[in-house]
Amino acid sequence: MIRTQIQLTEEQAKAIKTLAMKRNTSVAELIRRSVDELLQKAVGADLAERRRRALAAAGRFHSGKTDISRNHDDYLAEAYRE
Repeated sequence: MIRTQIQLTEEQAKAIKTLAMKRNTSVAELIRRSVDELLQKAVGADLAERRRRALAAAGRFHSGKTDISRNHDDYLAEAYRE
């Protein structure tokens, strides 16, 4: 583990110490869990945004071709040859 220092307000320090005692764990463990949760939410938000964009783009573009669903591999191969 990497040691780091943070600064908390007096209220934050008091509240987190109280919570650590209630949960029978250390302040450091609570902070590590909080950081993990924050990082997971950040990744999850990124994935949710990418999904939203993909769904918004679906059906918005038209090639004029009527057999894309059947021959998509052929069209993709043709595009890569160009």
